[in-house]
Amino acid sequence: MAGPILASTLFLLALLVTSAQAATKSVTCPSDPYLDPRNDPCNGLGYIANNALTAVAFGYVLLVVLIQTYQVIYNGGKFMLSMVIGGYVYAIGFAFRFALHHSPDSLGIFISEDLMIVLSPCFFIAANYTLLGRLAGEIDCAHHILLPVKRLTLIFVLSDVTTFVIQAGGASLTTSKVQSSASTGLHIFLIGLIMQLVSFVFFCAIYARFLYRVYTEEQDVCMRDLKQPWYNDWRTLAAALSVSSIGLLIRSFYRVVEASQGFRGNLSTSEAAFYLGDTIPICLAIVVYVPFWPGRFIKPAHPYVKEQKESSISSPSLV
Repeated sequence: MAGPILASTLFLLALLVTSAQAATKSVTCPSDPYLDPRNDPCNGLGYIANNALTAVAFGYVLLVVLIQTYQVIYNGGKFMLSMVIGGYVYAIGFAFRFALHHSPDSLGIFISEDLMIVLSPCFFIAANYTLLGRLAGEIDCAHHILLPVKRLTLIFVLSDVTTFVIQAGGASLTTSKVQSSASTGLHIFLIGLIMQLVSFVFFCAIYARFLYRVYTEEQDVCMRDLKQPWYNDWRTLAAALSVSSIGLLIRSFYRVVEASQGFRGNLSTSEAAFYLGDTIPICLAIVVYVPFWPGRFIKPAHPYVKEQKESSISSPSLV
């Protein structure tokens, strides 16, 4: 998929740019960075990262993404590769928190950690965008989606990439020691977060409408997998997508509120808030696909069958 590749390239580019900026800046740091991290101008987190919590989060995310990698190889579902890529990026972000514990005043380490933690959910959101289109095609109900499936996926993935670039650009400016530039960067970053949230809320509304239309107008589809075990029923995958989307919505709301409070707000300088508002919702959003991997439910169609399906999809209804 071109989307994840493009997002990965943009991510690495943003990381290099911000790292280069950090190398050119200097500031006087306290001799003991552990004494008062909240008021330490060199401490990007505003606290000392807890290694025990970091280890649990890192191990959890890494285990989940390794299982998902196995699922892609043996059960298919390459359309979910953006989630796998995002999982590795997210895990690396936590690995940087170990380094931040020992070097809390390292701006370069903080930039790397922050970019990977903050921007990796863009990959997870892109995976859910793609999954909706695949699920609708699998059950032959694409006509119940507000927009044509191909256009829907393209619009939302492009939206995800756009907000990704805005957030990356804003994050790079926040590392500046010039207060006006850092403040501008924070506002740009907040705009990117808000745009991402609005886009994802719109997606969730389209998904909710799709499920409602299928359940009220397509009884045969709803009963299609009735004789199958519940864990092989397409409705189980639909529920997994719902749970994942809820987790990502919670995280998005949290990040918007956090950024709106500024650099040293109560949320941005609280490790407990970080795990409750960001880590746990994201972990929920990705682990739900471990037992219900989309590749098990959605298999590649024969070219002829795929062509027939696409030609049979009528224009989407608007009510």
